[in-house]
Amino acid sequence: MLPQTTLPFSAAQAAYRFYANDRLSLPQLAEPILAHAPVAVAAACREWCLVLHDWSPLHYTHHESKKDRIVLYNKNDFGYLMQTALLISDQTGAPLLPLYIGIESADGVYSTRREGVLPRRPEMDEVNRTMGYVEGLNLGLPRVHLIDREGDSILHLRRFSRCGRTFLIRGNDVRRVEHAGESRLLAEVEATLAEQFRDSREVKYKGQQASQYVAETTVRLRQAARQQRRRQGKLHYRTIKGQPLTLRLVLAQVRDQDGHLLATWRLWTNLPASVSAETVALWYYWRWRIESYFKLLKRAGQHAEQWQQETAEAIAKRMLIAAQVCVIVWALEQSTDPRLQPLRQILVRLSGRLMKRGVAWTASALLAGMWNLLAIIDALEHYPLAELEQMARLLLQTLGLEDEFNGFKEQLV
Repeated sequence: MLPQTTLPFSAAQAAYRFYANDRLSLPQLAEPILAHAPVAVAAACREWCLVLHDWSPLHYTHHESKKDRIVLYNKNDFGYLMQTALLISDQTGAPLLPLYIGIESADGVYSTRREGVLPRRPEMDEVNRTMGYVEGLNLGLPRVHLIDREGDSILHLRRFSRCGRTFLIRGNDVRRVEHAGESRLLAEVEATLAEQFRDSREVKYKGQQASQYVAETTVRLRQAARQQRRRQGKLHYRTIKGQPLTLRLVLAQVRDQDGHLLATWRLWTNLPASVSAETVALWYYWRWRIESYFKLLKRAGQHAEQWQQETAEAIAKRMLIAAQVCVIVWALEQSTDPRLQPLRQILVRLSGRLMKRGVAWTASALLAGMWNLLAIIDALEHYPLAELEQMARLLLQTLGLEDEFNGFKEQLV
């Protein structure tokens, strides 16, 4: 519900006290989302829980009141780094809910994993711990962890395998592997499979219709890992040997309608052979859903980078409230209940957003419309309908649109 107060300052003060409450922890705020997880899995997943791992910067360069900011991408770029583990359906790729949220600051990581502040670690070291946390949740199905190219670290691939994680990770193009008894670059491996690519499905690529082709082989990673650490402002490297790691290599190509190559994804996975190469490629194609989630938080709905909370902990608490709103919107978006169709239509209308041809609604439109509908409900609870009509008439008189208002009233009658 909207804040039950008529004074914006009072609402702001109440929000400040809520986010500054030491007795309210991040794991507690995450409980409603995680309690919904088994229900969402049972309804939307068949054999696997797909968990997308990614990081998104929260830019607060000009928010000098936030004293615990960190340097992001350059010396003039300040803010926080948000790590998220997003659960999606293995049948449709639809986003279901965030299983984990962590906000990295100068003080450490404020996360839903623990009430205390976690130490700052390299991103892939942190994601391995997040994987372990997700494995411990009661979801009812095995997990597959999906990561983009930043996850292609031999050290961590071996670590994931040793910890029993099932993963799907995009490989770097220059990686050297053992294939068919020879040492080859991934591009050379791909060349040996040129005649084995098969048409998998139609996909959208940068808004255009395209086709996805797949091929598969088995490779071994034998080389030593190279660990990079920064100490006292300097980078230090260490070579770490390890056991050879045998993985499936799924090659996915996106081609336009004329057969021209648009993109190639080289995917490592230790999924069982019962999961086809076509399915593996489709699951990675759905990885962009987490980018849509970040967009919903930062640009298309809740404008997180404009929030005025002054600490990473307060930002993390508000992020969890925003995440719960996203879960509600996704449930509304994906429901097949015919009674919700008129509701979705009016929310899109209230949002003021123009839909693309053939698109009935989007999550961002439903979110914007929901806030406007709640504002209407709040107004109806505080003012008689006759008084609202009088205010509307006064406004339209001021704008010179009273005739339009009278015509609208006649249509209602």
